[in-house]
Amino acid sequence: MSETNTGQDYEKSLSKSASEVASFVDERTGLGHRLQHTLHVTPALVPLIVLVSAIIVFGLLLGSKFFSPFALTLILQQVQIVGILGAAQALVILTAGIDLSVGAIMVFSSVIMGQFAFRYGIPVPLAVAGGLGVGTLCGFINGWLVAKVKLPPFIVTLGMWQIVLATNFLYSANETIRSQEIAEQAPLLHLFGAKINIGGAVFTVGAIFMVVLVLILAYVLKYTAYGRHIYAVGDDPEAAELSGVQVDRVLISVYMLSGLICAFAGWALIGRIGSVSPTSGQLGNIESITAVVIGGISLFGGRGSVLGMLFGALIVGVFTLGLRLMGADAQWTYLLIGVLIIGAVAVDQWIRKVAA
Repeated sequence: MSETNTGQDYEKSLSKSASEVASFVDERTGLGHRLQHTLHVTPALVPLIVLVSAIIVFGLLLGSKFFSPFALTLILQQVQIVGILGAAQALVILTAGIDLSVGAIMVFSSVIMGQFAFRYGIPVPLAVAGGLGVGTLCGFINGWLVAKVKLPPFIVTLGMWQIVLATNFLYSANETIRSQEIAEQAPLLHLFGAKINIGGAVFTVGAIFMVVLVLILAYVLKYTAYGRHIYAVGDDPEAAELSGVQVDRVLISVYMLSGLICAFAGWALIGRIGSVSPTSGQLGNIESITAVVIGGISLFGGRGSVLGMLFGALIVGVFTLGLRLMGADAQWTYLLIGVLIIGAVAVDQWIRKVAA
């Protein structure tokens, strides 16, 4: 009988107890914290603000000399290679990796396209497909070594950079295929250099491809399960694996996709410079990392937007063209870009505190 009374008393006490779920109140309600939270949610906002500000400043200083359809589309033409490479680099960095071989893969892929078409007489579409396949293969090797052998991405891609660079020079015998020969015998290789005039604006197929590529990747990263898996792997691979994400497969696919995009950049490089040169585009790895960092993508992985990378590439293009039109020494461009890189990393560290 006493046990029954005890049970009833327990039930009465339980019914009177608090039923709210435990919660934590964030007392950081100042303007700085709200700004920090906004930038954390939309990481592309900072580079967009910098880009718009730079365009306005140079537009006021230079007038129609800078702020014209031709000048603004010229910036797109100048950054198209960096923008395409930056898209490849962004995917890898979102997984908390880094790819130092993107520039070498780009150049080697372009050399493969040219040599296949001119040395072996392979039909140009097949030669292009061969270059795209070689780029994808290089990416697969990088991804397999990172995912399966568990080697650090920095070491793997540093080694791949040296291997591909040396193979490029050995295979091509350091020979350049001239623009005139390509125009006569393999005009498809110049596809990305074709220009489209709209009013006073001049677009190239390469610039249009860059924008379309970024928009597609932005959609995939934001609205598809594959995109969410990429962010999850970059944020915490162990937690991602426990939640059912096939981490190794995601990593390999990301590096393969990066290699394929680099090969497209090689095709665009031929259209941009007109020739197939084994010595061109050697700084592509540094330039792509610069665009990614200025674009607000965290080097620690798991946070950022490929749109921000495009804004970062455009910022570099705006500063380069603006200072050149002002007659400033080219070293000022490097100085300002260096300041932007350090500033972008500092802002990223500040924003990351919101998640702590």
